[in-house]
Amino acid sequence: MVHAQQLRESNLALSISGISPRNSSHDLGQTKRLYAIETILEPLALFLSLVLVGVGIEGELPSPYLNLSVLIFALYFPGRSRLQVSTEQMMSDILFNWICIATLLLLLGYVTNTIGRFSTRALIIWSWAAPFCQIGANLALRSVAPFLSKLQTAPQRAIVVGMNAHGRELAHRIGNSPYSQIEILGFFDDRKGKRLESVENFPLLGKLRELPGYVKKNRIQLIYLSLPMTSQPRILHVLNALKDTTASIYFVPDVFVTDLIQGHSGAVCGMPVIAVCETPFTGSSGIAKWASDMLIASFILILISPILLIIAIAVRIDSPGPIVFKQRRYGLDGEEILVYKFRSMSVCEDGGTIVQAQKNDRRITRIGAFLRKTSLDELPQFFNVLQGRMSIVGPRPHAVAHNEQYRSLIKGYMIRHKVKPGITGWAQVNGYRGETDKLEKMQSRIDFDLDYLRNWSLRLDLKIMLKTALVLFKDKAAY
Repeated sequence: MVHAQQLRESNLALSISGISPRNSSHDLGQTKRLYAIETILEPLALFLSLVLVGVGIEGELPSPYLNLSVLIFALYFPGRSRLQVSTEQMMSDILFNWICIATLLLLLGYVTNTIGRFSTRALIIWSWAAPFCQIGANLALRSVAPFLSKLQTAPQRAIVVGMNAHGRELAHRIGNSPYSQIEILGFFDDRKGKRLESVENFPLLGKLRELPGYVKKNRIQLIYLSLPMTSQPRILHVLNALKDTTASIYFVPDVFVTDLIQGHSGAVCGMPVIAVCETPFTGSSGIAKWASDMLIASFILILISPILLIIAIAVRIDSPGPIVFKQRRYGLDGEEILVYKFRSMSVCEDGGTIVQAQKNDRRITRIGAFLRKTSLDELPQFFNVLQGRMSIVGPRPHAVAHNEQYRSLIKGYMIRHKVKPGITGWAQVNGYRGETDKLEKMQSRIDFDLDYLRNWSLRLDLKIMLKTALVLFKDKAAY
């Protein structure tokens, strides 16, 4: 009975706090009017751009143009909320999404033999006009959004319970957002004045026992509970005391005090949970990552097959030993895998102690120096990708001996193994390629690897691939 009561209380706290398995793109601090506009903005921009191009080129709107405009509207509806992201991020997201959609439509047109119903000139003009119409619509909305927010009814009155780090951060973000329809009146906290850090523009309104009376007297509409997760009895007491109010209550979890990797809400058998450390490749994201790896790796291997043959002959002639060097590395979930490389050294070390390649290393062969400088020694790893052991983009795999050395020295080192290792990675295109002779260098490499896990997207993968091609021949860190 006690366990059942605790479970009901836990579920009540989670449901009242607004934590649910569903992920919504709607920012709760944004007005409903702005959200409604964003829902229709991009689909309408694409719809009108094709209609205008069709009428301008054909002199009328033929049915194929109308059918395609309706299809593209349906594909993009509802539009994404982009007001809270940077202008640069907004533009790059739109361009990347449009390239994917345009490619899909082009392939569909060829497969169904319907592309001939459209003017080539119209398709070329629309392929450029469509993303620029989306970007222009978003920029226009950004310029008028603050005025639209003011046209809304009076802002919602809100208070924050808990004058701690994440409570102060929430108050500042709401206060500094030009699109927010929320007015933070202040904080409630039981701690003594000396233990509280002052918050500019947001006063301490009282103790927790005074909270219900203040909420009813001042008709507070929003309450943000920013109490530590360890204070469950106090949280439940506050929730019970607020049952006699009509305020909406949200729990602001303090899980961000740890290093969140793909933090999000979800459910296990109907029970709400919060992911603190998770792989980005779950569900459709995992399928997209796998498909892109298989397609790109297959295409590249077909393209470079003559180069592979030439390198193999050169390695065989240059020095005695195997053409392909196989070394044990840690792969997904820390499982050992064999990673392929063209042999670039006179030795094939794979024991408990491995010395990293250094500048002017005598173990490096003549052809090996060129292969390592240009990263051509990594080309056999595309076969690892087809085997499912590696990805094209991901944290670079380290030798098992190096893993055992650094996992005890760098906090969060093994988290990088929540994804498959990559042929290239975010750290490598940011200057951390080659020898890590100092602990600080390895720490920086791991920081970039974890940043990749937090912010993964197909767009980021493509960016890393392009940057890899640009840095290969000018990177002085590779030897």
